Parts: sequence; C-alpha cells; structure tokens
Amino acid sequence: MQFRWLRGSVLAICVVAGVVGCAASTKIVNEWTNSEYASPRFKRTLVIAMSKQPGIRRTFEDEFVAKLKATGVNAVPSYRYIPEDGQAAEARLTEAVKQAGADAAFITRLVRVEKKTEVTPGFYQPAPAVTFGFYPGYSAAWLGYYDPPTIYQRDIYISETSLYDLTKNQLVWSGTVQTVDPSDIDKEIKRYVDTVIEIVPGYLNGLSINGVRLRVRSFFFFDFLSSTE
Repeated sequence: MQFRWLRGSVLAICVVAGVVGCAASTKIVNEWTNSEYASPRFKRTLVIAMSKQPGIRRTFEDEFVAKLKATGVNAVPSYRYIPEDGQAAEARLTEAVKQAGADAAFITRLVRVEKKTEVTPGFYQPAPAVTFGFYPGYSAAWLGYYDPPTIYQRDIYISETSLYDLTKNQLVWSGTVQTVDPSDIDKEIKRYVDTVIEIVPGYLNGLSINGVRLRVRSFFFFDFLSSTE
C-alpha cells in the first residue's frame, strides 16, 4: 500500500518537474536565406547590441566577439567606436564602421515579448482502504496524497537576426530566435550567441578573409531589461 502511494507521489512530482525543467530554452524557430546571393569572403565584423542598458550591451558584444574569434572571424565590439547609448545617426554609424575597418556588423534588438500560460493537471492518490483496527486506520489516513492544478506563466522573448551585405545593401539571411523565461543574463547571452553562430556557419566562414562589405542585423531578446523600465 505504501509503495503504491509513493509511486503516485513521485509521478505527481515528475509532472511538475517536467514543466519547470523546460522553462529556459533558446532556439531558432524560423529561417530565411537569399538563394540568389553568392557569399563573398569578409575581413572584419563590427558587433552592435541595441540596448538601453549599457552593461547588457557591452556584455553581449564582448561575448559575441569572443565566439566569433573562436571560429576564426576577426570581430570588434561597437562600444569602442560608439560609446554613447541610444540610436546613432546614419553618418555616425558609417563613421564608426570606417574607424573599425569593418566589413561586417551585427546589430541586435528585441522584437517583442509574449506571455504564455500553462496548466499542469492536479493529482489525487487516495489512501488505501482499511477495515481493521483503529490505529491502522489512523496511519493509513496519512497516506492519501493530493496535488492541486498548477498554473505557470512564462515570458517568451522573440528576436530576429538578419544578415546584410553592405556593399550591395542586400538582405542575405534572416533567422527568428525564441527564448523562454531568460533569468541569468550572462548564461542566456551565451546560449543566444551559440545558437546564432551554430546556424550560420557558412556565412561566418567567409567573414575572416578579405573582400566585400557586409552588414548583419540582429533583433535580440536581452533588451527585455530595457522593456521593463
């Protein structure tokens, strides 16, 4: 009897743990590639994160630059050339690209935040039926288990990464990224950067060697700190 109750209790706990355990995730949910575009080889990439939080911007840019360099891509963070916060005028951005000697740029911002509600069903394990004695009945009564339904609400951050060739002013690649319930900013930045770099290896291979100007535009969920101001 006790084993049957224990098994039911463990099952209920596993149902809840299954929902909670999948809370944090980052993945590409949509991707588009310009099939008519011939990928050139590039020389240097400028990484730009658009955020109202200077610390978030610098952390993201540094992480992205580090991961790009690990793949053999020559990259630099934009805050070295555009230290001021907020939107830069076109002339200011163009000058920063020139100063950096960049052929490419990653630009990052949030697209939207969605709310998702999930309900886990309740669970009831009745106490075993007994027809003997006062104390056995008293003890068995403690074995019943009930877990009420639980409601979870998650924040889903949608970002979009798009790749542009600066010389041709042409869209090359675009991907939509979904992140569920980001909590630890540093860890989520690493996950995001890894996800994007993993999905576009063909373009990254061309970034480190001479050639044609490129621009990469990213819409990124880490601006959620700004959105909650």
